[in-house]
Amino acid sequence: MTDATSHPPFEQLDYVYMPSRDVASDVGYFVETVGSRLIFAIEAMGTRVAMLELAPGPPRLLLTDHLAGDWPILVYRVGNLESAMRDLENHGWQRGTTIEIPQGPCCSFQAPGGQRLAIYELARPEVEQHFVGRRDF
Repeated sequence: MTDATSHPPFEQLDYVYMPSRDVASDVGYFVETVGSRLIFAIEAMGTRVAMLELAPGPPRLLLTDHLAGDWPILVYRVGNLESAMRDLENHGWQRGTTIEIPQGPCCSFQAPGGQRLAIYELARPEVEQHFVGRRDF
């Protein structure tokens, strides 16, 4: 356990990355029933991803058909991915899969209780704006 003065290296919860069996149908539900704002709906490389805004500000909801399992991944931004991973490892954290996402480097992992988390470094902040308004499906 950490002391009261230490804290995780997370800056902000930016995304809730949720698996979907039917992204188009789920987008319809979130837009028409819940009142969410569709930011984009992209179909590329054999997958569909939609970003929705449920409330002003983060986190944004990402629905995708390529994410295995039923549990969402909470995606937190960190200032420096390598530094954040070192800090977490010093507290017994186990490094997971490290990949590149459009915004920058990312590492996903599971908590002992099965919760799925990811941390990423916002190296390319302009990328999200590139997709705003795109609707492939």
